[in-house]
This record gives sequence, structure tokens and C-alpha cells, in this order.
Amino acid sequence: MRRYSTILATTRSRSPGCAKTEPSELKRLTPPASNRAHHWWTWRLFGLLFLLVLPAWAQAKPTLIWLLRDLPPLTIFEGPKKGQGVIDQLMPMLIAGMPQYEHTLMRVNRARGLQMLHEHPFACDPSLIWNKERAQWIAFSIPAFRAVSNGLVVRQKDREVLEPFLVEGEVDLSAFLANGERKVGVVAERSYGEYIDALLHQAPNGALTPHYGNDALSSLLSMQRLGRLQVVLGYWPEIRYQARQAEIAEDELLFFPIRGTGKYLSGHVGCTDTTAGRQAITEINHLLRTLPHEHLNQLYADWLDPERRQDYLEQARIFFQQQAAQ
Repeated sequence: MRRYSTILATTRSRSPGCAKTEPSELKRLTPPASNRAHHWWTWRLFGLLFLLVLPAWAQAKPTLIWLLRDLPPLTIFEGPKKGQGVIDQLMPMLIAGMPQYEHTLMRVNRARGLQMLHEHPFACDPSLIWNKERAQWIAFSIPAFRAVSNGLVVRQKDREVLEPFLVEGEVDLSAFLANGERKVGVVAERSYGEYIDALLHQAPNGALTPHYGNDALSSLLSMQRLGRLQVVLGYWPEIRYQARQAEIAEDELLFFPIRGTGKYLSGHVGCTDTTAGRQAITEINHLLRTLPHEHLNQLYADWLDPERRQDYLEQARIFFQQQAAQ
């Protein structure tokens, strides 16, 4: 605005080199006072409108909505470790690296989050597992973090339920589901990785017990504790956390990996598959190639059993080094 005022002041001043105008000429050239007043008010009104419009125009940014779910150890909404999850620590880095957007954090359950990605023109979820079905309508980033693959959890006293299906310490999930004697508790609409998702889609009717609530995993563990369900599918770090919150002793539970899956899988940022969403993914990919993954890896490793931590850290280090080099 200072420049605008200076321009107006300059148009009113007379250059020292200008020739003087004779009074008779001045009288003939000077417009009537009513015209001068009319022009003065026109310019003043224009200036006021400019003042009002400029701040809004200069500050307007697209609003990016981040969809966050309570998903320990990635995001933790309540309790003594509130805000200490891996994604909780990643979000400030992503936001700082994307100043061209206004960022809004929205807490949602899984169903609402997926609905937002379906319907909203500009929203992102920082903790999604990639699968072919989702890739048809979600724009995915490169891997943002590594997590331990899913497995089946039973109580110590129910170990014999899984023993006929164990192969070198891993569960043959396909055979277990086909047997149909015991149901598997699952979180509805959750992806467990492409391999496990395919097995679940092929499961016989009645082989699964899906839970749709906001605290789905906690509810499934409570059902298991009450004897209404014997087998629960999930991530061991998340199960350990939820069991601790429900005052279920860790040594009451046994975790078995699923045969055919790798030890670790990748988590991604997923955005609405629109022009704005795909542009955001391009920018997020650039950030993910330069962020300090060592810090995030260590945060996740702290949630693992001591005997698993070193292997996880080494494998995650190699994985992200290779990704950065691509």
C-alpha cells in the first residue's frame, strides 16, 4: 500500500522542469470542480476496495485436510503416550514442508476417513496400507514408514486352536480359514496388506467376525478375554498397546506371524485422487525422500519386542536408503 500511496502522490506533483501555464490557459484546462470531486471519490473508492481485496487474495491457500485415526503406535489420541506415535511425529515435518497449504487435522474413524477420501476434493490420510482396490480411487505416496506385518493372536490357554495350522512357527491362514471351526476377529474395512487381504476376501462365509466400532481392536480383545472369540488378526505392537490399556497382561497373549507374508510392510500417505490430491502426493514424495527416517524408524522400533528391534532398524535403514536412491 505504501507504493500505491506513492504513485498517487507522484501524479499530483509537478516536475520542476515543467513550463508554467498562463492563467488564461489554466482556466481553460482545469476541469470543473464537480468533475474533480467525482474523480477523487472514484479513485478513493478504488483504493478502499483494493485494500479490502488484497489481503484475502494474498493469503488465500488451498486447505488440505489430514485424516487421522487412533492407531497406536502410529497415532495416539489419548493416554500417557498421547501424541507420541510415529505419525504424530511425522505430521509436523510434512506440514512444515508444505507451507503452500492451510493444514487442518481431522480425527475420524476408519469408515469416515475412507468416505472423505471418496468424496472430498482435497484430503489425505498419512497411515494407509496400499492394495489394488484402494489404488483405483486413492492417490498413494511412496512408502512413508515400515511396520511389522500382521499376525494372529490367541490367549495362552487357546494355543492349541492354532497348533494344527503352524508351519515353522507361522500360521497357514488360508487353511485355518478354510477349516471354519474358529472365527477370526478383524477390524472392518482395514487393510492388512495385499496378501492377507486376498485371503480374507476368499474366506468362507462366517469365518470372520468384523468389528465396525471406533475402538474396534480393543473391543475384539475384550471379546477374546471373555471367551466370545479366540483368534484376533492384527499388528502386534498395536495389540500390545491396546491390551495394556485394557489391563490385559502381555504374557496372557501369544502372537504368530502369518505364513507367506514378509516380516515388514510399508505404510503410505494416501490422498484424494483429484488434481489437487495428486499434486500433493508429488510434493509429499519429495519430502519423504529427504526426511530423517532414522528418527521415525527408532520411534517405531521402541514399540517392538527387544529381540525384534535391531532387525527392524537394520531392514528399515536399508529399505529407505534404497528408496532415496531411486
